[in-house]
Amino acid sequence: MRENDPVTSATRQPETPTAAVPPRLIATDLDGTLLRDDKSVSPRTVAALAAAEDAGIEVFFVTGRPARWMDVVSDHVHGHGLAICGNGAAVVDLHGGPGAHRFVKVRELARENALDAVRLLRQAAPGTVYAVEQTYGFHQEPAYPKLHMERPDNLLSAERLLAADGPGGDEPVLKILAYHPSLDPDAFLTLARLAVGERATVTRSSPSALLELSGPGVSKASTLALCCAERGISPAEVVAFGDMPNDVEMLTWAGRSYAMGNAHPTVVAAASGRTEANNEDGVAAVIERLLAERV
Repeated sequence: MRENDPVTSATRQPETPTAAVPPRLIATDLDGTLLRDDKSVSPRTVAALAAAEDAGIEVFFVTGRPARWMDVVSDHVHGHGLAICGNGAAVVDLHGGPGAHRFVKVRELARENALDAVRLLRQAAPGTVYAVEQTYGFHQEPAYPKLHMERPDNLLSAERLLAADGPGGDEPVLKILAYHPSLDPDAFLTLARLAVGERATVTRSSPSALLELSGPGVSKASTLALCCAERGISPAEVVAFGDMPNDVEMLTWAGRSYAMGNAHPTVVAAASGRTEANNEDGVAAVIERLLAERV
């Protein structure tokens, strides 16, 4: 979930790491990775995803997006129909289509942890404003800017939104969004991780100073690992794609991983391979090469 501006301009041909185990699962981020900048899925990518599924390779969409924003790929769900949303906070069955998805697994952020994180980050970075993402609801503080594609359900302070008797009090909190109007994005991320400590997992997927706080230990990687363990799939049998810091753990965990040509420097350092940019169908290029190796 991000405003999807290029982060780097590097563009390279796909690289395939050596000594590769035949893949059984492809895990791909969406914005800045599978999707082009106009949020479309190119015909080439649609064909590559379908070919992978036909070859018996499961495809998991692994994204920071909430479940209700998954209509962009709902026409491209095959087989199991599952997606990992909210940076690992939820596993969602997309078979029902937009508005009819089913939560298969929820890894919530405890309200007491969220309140602690809000307090500590306010102290460390005055001027930070917040939004609260729940399974179905989205709420924000009045000063939080219009960064997302929907109207908030409520405009209240984060402390009020996270209170047990606050709006959506009976609904799990998936993540907190923290925005700062002037800090450097990477500096804000470093500061927040130091301030919040183990109370939450802090990452980012936007080129602006917008952070995403999930439950302790909750990440794309840890939820993907749970899904793979349920299927008897090892990390060595997973191929992953990403472009931003919230993808780093997943790219490190997977046996083979690819940083997009437009990827953040930390992603380039974490991945075992490089591919072309999202606007140049970098995911499809690698999938085509992987399938050609199987012939």
